[in-house]
Amino acid sequence: MYRRLLSPGWLFMHLVVVALFVMTFFLGYWQLTKAEAGGGAVNWSYALQWPLYGFMGLGFYLKMCKDELARDPADDEPGASLVLYQRPRIDTTGDPELAAYNAYLAELNEKALRPRSDSDR
Repeated sequence: MYRRLLSPGWLFMHLVVVALFVMTFFLGYWQLTKAEAGGGAVNWSYALQWPLYGFMGLGFYLKMCKDELARDPADDEPGASLVLYQRPRIDTTGDPELAAYNAYLAELNEKALRPRSDSDR
């Protein structure tokens, strides 16, 4: 079950997230030292915000891991549920000139979608 989260790409992301999480606390401590040295209200607010950013990022990452575990690997394969192209409808109820133009566009579309043989190239 957790095997997907142990692939090389995921292991790299785990390391990056841990490094960034730890870095937010170092940045929060740095802002705290600036605030204690008379930096003002902005430094005090950043001293609180940096750890919150770390926890927020960790929460998003854990949600991403949870979604990856809940995802069906078969969804990666293109299947019938994916609609790549839908044939346009030809409006024949109104203007005959518009209907003729739509029929012409449909014919061009059919030619574009038809697989070419090697002799056509």
